Amino acid sequence: MSDTYILKKDHLTPFLRKLKKQNRLIAPVKNSHGDTIFSELSSVDNVQIDLDNQPQNSLKQYFLPQQEVLFSYKAPSATGYEFKPIKASCPSTLYFGVRPCDLAAILYMDVIFLKESKDPTYQQRRRNSVLIGLNCNTPFTNCFCNATRSGPFIDFGYDLQFTDLGDRFLVQVDRAAGQKIVDTLPQFFSPASEDDVKKQYQLFLEARGGFTTQVHVDLATKKLSEGAVSSEVWLELSSRCQDCGGCAYICPTCTCFTIYDQPISDNEGERIRSWDACTFSGFTLMAGGHNPIDRTCQAIEQRFRHKLQYDAQQHGRPSCVGCGRCVGICFGGTDIVRFVNMVSCEEMI
Repeated sequence: MSDTYILKKDHLTPFLRKLKKQNRLIAPVKNSHGDTIFSELSSVDNVQIDLDNQPQNSLKQYFLPQQEVLFSYKAPSATGYEFKPIKASCPSTLYFGVRPCDLAAILYMDVIFLKESKDPTYQQRRRNSVLIGLNCNTPFTNCFCNATRSGPFIDFGYDLQFTDLGDRFLVQVDRAAGQKIVDTLPQFFSPASEDDVKKQYQLFLEARGGFTTQVHVDLATKKLSEGAVSSEVWLELSSRCQDCGGCAYICPTCTCFTIYDQPISDNEGERIRSWDACTFSGFTLMAGGHNPIDRTCQAIEQRFRHKLQYDAQQHGRPSCVGCGRCVGICFGGTDIVRFVNMVSCEEMI
């Protein structure tokens, strides 16, 4: 689909109000503390939708909750257990204001959870999702999505994609769900002119030249695959890492999880899936107490090899989408930009 439309900014609130009647609505909202967070909207009239700042969280938590119950179990006798799958609530959800990096992250999660062994809960959440994206006219300070080919504009994977043209949005359609919105609510849309399309392209060119963070992701991936990363790099990064897991929790593409059983009573309990991180001390700890990963340097190495080398080999591209959130969250200075710069500049620590 290649149809383009115009939606006036004055019509955005009534447009979202209409959509919310049929969908749960998730959008970037500025809270009382001044933080921009992807949040569920109870009303579009009493919140401040913030399309000027990067949300501090991603959409990962809505497709892969930080903690969720997979099964309940009970032991009616000494002969065994009975397991009952828990059907998660997956309401029809519209995600508005999704930046290209976050959209690329969802497409990556699709590969992880839908390509081979399909995760039924994730699959249902994706089926019931509608993605309305927002291209980035001005890259944020820590962003480097140009280096991961996931922004600042994106031309696939969305249902509708908005580009801010000043007093109006250029709206592009990519999937049937997006076209259905246009067809159902035609009063909000008018055809885009040739000048509108030209202005969007000019904004794209300006955005592409607006990055303040220059990161050579491809070079780092190449050096990792060639085994050309100095051991001193891993030692330096490991000495800085505080094992907090903030990078994995804030990252929109870190999908590692652990599964454990939580007793409720002597005969009943729940099997729970919870986020995990490869930098955690217990991530590779074996039942007998042995850990095959040397915590002094190999945990942080495992993280960056996973994101930049192993995923590139398996999926044809690294799993980093260049959102830069890990740069802001890491107080130890072990974020992916620091690593890539160390490798690219061949720093010897």
